[in-house]
Amino acid sequence: MAGRAAPTARRLRVASELRKLREKSGMSSTRAAELLGVGQGQLSNVETGRFGVSASRVRALADIYACTDDAFVNALAAMAEDRSRGWWEEYRDILPGALLDLAELEHHGTLLRTAHTAHIPGLLQTPEHAREIYRQAIPELPPPGIEHRISHRMKRQAVLYRTDPTPYQGTVHEAALRMQFGGPKVARAQLEHLLTMGELEHVTIRVIPFEAGSYPGSGQSINYVHGPVPELDTVQLDQSHGAAFVDGTNELAQYRAIFARLQTLALGPEESRDLIHKLAQSL
Repeated sequence: MAGRAAPTARRLRVASELRKLREKSGMSSTRAAELLGVGQGQLSNVETGRFGVSASRVRALADIYACTDDAFVNALAAMAEDRSRGWWEEYRDILPGALLDLAELEHHGTLLRTAHTAHIPGLLQTPEHAREIYRQAIPELPPPGIEHRISHRMKRQAVLYRTDPTPYQGTVHEAALRMQFGGPKVARAQLEHLLTMGELEHVTIRVIPFEAGSYPGSGQSINYVHGPVPELDTVQLDQSHGAAFVDGTNELAQYRAIFARLQTLALGPEESRDLIHKLAQSL
């Protein structure tokens, strides 16, 4: 069990899931450590993410906790076994850790779904659009801070361009399409970029028109990252004080319901494309 100063999002998730399994079994950490053959402090370090854990130990702990969900255990073991460091690590001492965690989640996600009301999703933004958003940040960001964030955001988008791209489903409210961040020229280029991205086979963009009325989740931007099994899904919420990550069973079910509801309100892909084209032409 190797320690590391800055645990990755995946290592923290493995730690969290192992703790949940133990608590669900009703077993104390002292007893679990005894059955595993390690000290209680060592198991505590695993459950907080301070220490990594091998795939074999994940399976051993799952057996100790009487977890019979093989698909979940296999996925958790695979996450524990993967110790690779991604491109986002170069930003470790430059950007907030939550931005790195989101990039890591997206990189390993099996399906990406987003819902935005007032902003274009980050994975679909042009550099100019992103720059204008970061210029409005409070507290004000210095120029290098803005450029680092833009660079990071553009690199996140690689999940949509790689050899085996991640399927992406974006739901955007008409309000976001009409927000002229950076003025008409930048706004039109952003809308045209959406049209281009929507032509990719693995990308689906749907628009919620004004006439759809109210809908759940309208007050926040939602990034839903599917894991290898539903239990390992993660929701990331953009908030004024920073990003929040949600992975509780009940919370995930709530956000799945929200996305299901959004699908009933949004225009179809072709109708959405027509609306985006119409708005772009009006600028």
